[in-house]
Amino acid sequence: MEAIILFDGVCNLCNATVQFIIKRDVNDKFKFASLQSDFGQSFLKSKKIDTKNLASIIVIEGDNFYRESTAILRIVEKLKGFQWVTFLQIVPKFIRDFVYKVISKNRYLLFGKQSSCMLPSENLKKKFIQN
Repeated sequence: MEAIILFDGVCNLCNATVQFIIKRDVNDKFKFASLQSDFGQSFLKSKKIDTKNLASIIVIEGDNFYRESTAILRIVEKLKGFQWVTFLQIVPKFIRDFVYKVISKNRYLLFGKQSSCMLPSENLKKKFIQN
């Protein structure tokens, strides 16, 4: 099943994470869209998530969606060579999410921010949802 990853398109850490995932997504399991995109904003509104709060990565799998540390674990379990990281599921969610939120809250300070969302190259456009 294909999953959609929604990410903060102006966050350097988030963009580096997307590039990391793309390089390891050998079975094309993921599509991407920024939280700022029309698709991302529409999804947030449909789930009654604050459209201005772009501090969480979201993974959409069919009718389900996952946020924060659970989203990260859903991603890595599908990446070649990184399934071992899913052992972190034994860590209680409130602890995983606390660590996630600390990093997320400080991501611009620690990693920087772009003035606009990344534009995918021609060969990567098929991995990104347009609009």
